[in-house]
Formats: sequence, structure tokens, C-alpha cells
Amino acid sequence: MSRPRIIAVTGGIGSGKSVVCRVLRSMGFSVYDCDSRARALQDTDQEMRRRIALEVTRAALNPDGTLNRAALAESVFSDREKLRTLNRIVHGAVADDLCRQIEADRSGRGVFFVETAILYESGFDKLVDEVWEITAPEDIRIRRVTARSGLSAEQIRARIAAQSATYEKTKKHHIIINDGRTPLLPQILDELTRRI
Repeated sequence: MSRPRIIAVTGGIGSGKSVVCRVLRSMGFSVYDCDSRARALQDTDQEMRRRIALEVTRAALNPDGTLNRAALAESVFSDREKLRTLNRIVHGAVADDLCRQIEADRSGRGVFFVETAILYESGFDKLVDEVWEITAPEDIRIRRVTARSGLSAEQIRARIAAQSATYEKTKKHHIIINDGRTPLLPQILDELTRRI
């Protein structure tokens, strides 16, 4: 079986990446969620936890060997170099896991989707063939995130600003509008019919 076409589904906080990916899963497509896999790997990959403790902070491990996320977050929030080290460890493990999942994909659909909020920062853009960027106006994104997280509008704006770095888009790049007014499903179907 040949390698499937790999499409990143990306966009900032509250844009609606997960909604698009739920639709894709319901249609039988394989979708790799980088955030949830990163958390799962941190919980199950002993070598990753060992490297985090050794290279970032020993406080990251509880006495039973599980990850102390609060201590890890406290350590990296105050030290950019530690944050870069943590990202290198986690992104490397996720990239390896993603490649294994693509290799093992048996959906037969010829397309494999990767959901990620940090496509360019993580270097995952080098692994994909094209990008679907999910967009929504900032006020809608703030309402969505406030409803699900309890964060304040100021906290959400800060996260939006932190994610808003611009990158040279070297892959085929398609925009899907998820503003609550523009029908989402026809946009997804239109993008799929171009590929299948």
C-alpha cells in the first residue's frame, strides 16, 4: 500500500480544528491528534519522561515515576531554554509516533489527517503534503474558548497572540471558514473531492 497523502488541519485556539476533525473521523478518515497523543506519550513513554527529568527538570517526575505536569509547567514558563528543550523532546517523540501511525494506517482512504495547533513551530509542516487552516473571527474564538475553559477574554487574547506568528507557507494551503454562519460541511466536502 502506498503512503497516504498527509494533510494538516491547523488553526489557532477556538478556530474549530476539532470540529472539522470530528467530521473527518465520522466519514472514516484517520485523524492523528497531536495534542492528545503528546499527553498520552508523556504518560506512557518512560524514556520521554526520563529525558524530561534529565534535560528539563527533575521536579517533572513524581516519586512513582509519573509526570508532574504542574512542576514541569512552572519550570518551563520561567525559562525559555527549558521550554525549547521540552518542545524538542515532545515534538520529536510525537513526530516518531505520527510516522508509525501513518505507516500502520489501514483506512484505505489514501488521505491521513494531522490535527495540530503548532504546525510550523513543531516542524510537523515538513511531514505533511498540504495544510487546511481553520479560521474564525477573534470574537467568536474568544466566546468558544470561554465557554469550554473558563479562561478570561484577556487570557484567550494572550494565547491567540502567542499563536499568531507568521510563517512562510510552502505547502498547498487551503482555508476553511468556521464562523458559525458559513456552512462547514460543504467546505470540507469540496476540499475532499479535490483529493479523492
